[in-house]
Amino acid sequence: MKHSPALAELIEALRALPGVGPKSAQRMAFHLLQDARPAAQTLAGALTRSLERVGRCTRCRMLTEAPLCAICANAQRDASILCVVESPADVVAIEQSGGYRGRYFVLMGHLSPLDGIGPEQLGSEQFEALLSDNSVREVILATNPTVEGEATAHLFSQLVRQHGIAASRIAHGVPMGGELEYVDGGTLAHALAGRQALT
Repeated sequence: MKHSPALAELIEALRALPGVGPKSAQRMAFHLLQDARPAAQTLAGALTRSLERVGRCTRCRMLTEAPLCAICANAQRDASILCVVESPADVVAIEQSGGYRGRYFVLMGHLSPLDGIGPEQLGSEQFEALLSDNSVREVILATNPTVEGEATAHLFSQLVRQHGIAASRIAHGVPMGGELEYVDGGTLAHALAGRQALT
């Protein structure tokens, strides 16, 4: 069945969301137009306002409405430690852990030459400018443990070393409370390769 142009446009727009295929997008569109018109209006308004007001922090590239995000503007944060992450969601996850008090640099993606995403798109020049101001003493590379994430971490570790700054990579391995028999082989191999001496 062919949809009306406006409905087809809405379905196609919803498909831009991660994990949403054609059937899910159609189901969402039907729900919004059939049963949830007030919620759809609220969603449309919130999305429009966010697009108008939310930009990137001038220092770390995190999403914010102010020139500096709340983390960069907080004088209590340790400016000598910089954690490099792929997305704003990664910042939220690390903050929820409660174990990190430094600052961040948000790449807004990872290296993907086929998609036209190189060092420039990830903010490499802005990153190097941060390293040049002599306040950063350590960079923690917290990109995802994927092929693209590892390549991104390698590239940014080279930039860090060129500035004579210590670079570290977050550990990957067996989760706290996990049992070895339920951990996949790739994770176990990574955990074994990254083992640490007991003191």
